[in-house]
Amino acid sequence: MTRSDTTFAQLITPHTRALPLLTLTDLRILETQASAALPAHTLMGRAGKAAASFLSEQITRDTSVARTRHKVWLIAGPGNNGGDALVMATELHKAGFAVELCMPIEVKPDDARWALNNARAAGIAISSTLPASLDEYTWLVDGMFGIGLTRPLEGVFASAARQLSQRTRTNKGGVLALDTPSGLDSDTGTIVGEEQSEGDAVRATHTITFIGAKPGLFTAQGRDLAGAVTVAPIGIDSSARTGVQLNAPDLFAAFLPSRDFATNKGSFGSLAVVGGDTGMCGAPILASRAALYTGAGKVHVALLGEGAPPYDPPHPELMLHAIDDLPLDTMDALAVGCGMGHRERATQVLHDVLSLDAPKLLDADALNLISKNPSLAAAVTARGVQGDPCVLTPHPLEAARLLGTDAPAVQRDRLAAARALAARFASVVVLKGSGTVIAAPDGRLAINPTGNAALATGGTGDVLGGIIGALLAQHLPRFEAALAGVYLHGLAADTLSAQGHGPAGLTAGELAPMVRTLLNQMFYPAPNR
Repeated sequence: MTRSDTTFAQLITPHTRALPLLTLTDLRILETQASAALPAHTLMGRAGKAAASFLSEQITRDTSVARTRHKVWLIAGPGNNGGDALVMATELHKAGFAVELCMPIEVKPDDARWALNNARAAGIAISSTLPASLDEYTWLVDGMFGIGLTRPLEGVFASAARQLSQRTRTNKGGVLALDTPSGLDSDTGTIVGEEQSEGDAVRATHTITFIGAKPGLFTAQGRDLAGAVTVAPIGIDSSARTGVQLNAPDLFAAFLPSRDFATNKGSFGSLAVVGGDTGMCGAPILASRAALYTGAGKVHVALLGEGAPPYDPPHPELMLHAIDDLPLDTMDALAVGCGMGHRERATQVLHDVLSLDAPKLLDADALNLISKNPSLAAAVTARGVQGDPCVLTPHPLEAARLLGTDAPAVQRDRLAAARALAARFASVVVLKGSGTVIAAPDGRLAINPTGNAALATGGTGDVLGGIIGALLAQHLPRFEAALAGVYLHGLAADTLSAQGHGPAGLTAGELAPMVRTLLNQMFYPAPNR
């Protein structure tokens, strides 16, 4: 590669950076602008070279197989994604790798025809049929369709998607998707055609995505299908397009409070966790413990029901009260809904809480009460219109109730659902799930890259509510409190899983101590004094 080629092959690992996430519309605009300013075939040439450079590095790192014994199989679709695969195959062949390419239908666009002519001139072995087995290849490359696919994979391409996905599931070698796994909607993270039960998609171990990262790689099924994502900007600056961003500390670190020697518990706010009807005090106590570990100065638990313990033995720092005995109007923030129940008493408490001026997080039963009670819903919206937006933290079913639809409809376009909720309730919305979406009523939108299946257990949502509530009590703005809480909550699950404590069997209560550790390691290192 020339020096210029090396520059354009620069690769970015996105998970710790607040990168813009480019929709199909964004990408088409950037591609059109770049193509008008560059010589013909430049973008395809850069993309294919970047992919070849990435795979070459992966092969070099793999010391279990001699470099000369690696064999790469690529499949090219009929469009520009196929052209990227052809350039990649040619570059790998020139670098001395054994390469075979399957092209069931000849590529059609001019750029891709240029790539095909170069591949043929280089002597690349090209066939039109799938091999009976892919076991002899150490790497498989999906260059079938990439972005913009509007119909389900069919015929030989659907068969190829199933073969590539089987390789990933059996962990017998690498599967690299070019730009996006074929069959995946890059805007939504859903499988094209799945709602008609017709959809197939490639499940890759790695994805190298061009120009910029895409929302669908980080939410819904996209997180499972894309595997480890790497961005190849190929010389195009996408930083100005910030409609959707990947959540990262860059977005919230500056809002965390300083912890000077002269600070005291009053510096970090008082939080009240409101909930706990009779027999359901565990949820607010979980949330309250998480708030303690996230650095709130004082944490109160305001319980609606009877029979609660007088204090929390593992954490006597928590102050437990009957709801009527705690002056909620003196709190710096409120987290409302954990184990709250659905009785008339809960409705009245929520109505009273919504009239208070403190920042409010609404979760669980509070959200279900709002979905059934138009006056409560109107009160939430009114708070936001008046400049005091609530933070709503629904899972997909709760979101569906709030929107008057069903959970599958929410999951088909999680970004649109989060936007709709933020607009309807003039609130910051945390739509939980794989690739949690955080939306602000002013249009800001982020997708969170942390978290895993360890969070699929009871109580983890209560813990998240406590974390965000503690950050609100420490006077973080609503949107930034949500970003920070979701990021740390997911990263705690990732870190514990890496240590062998998950994903299976991790309990919600284990998250909070790890959140404390991460918070201090990342943002409050010990002073050198």
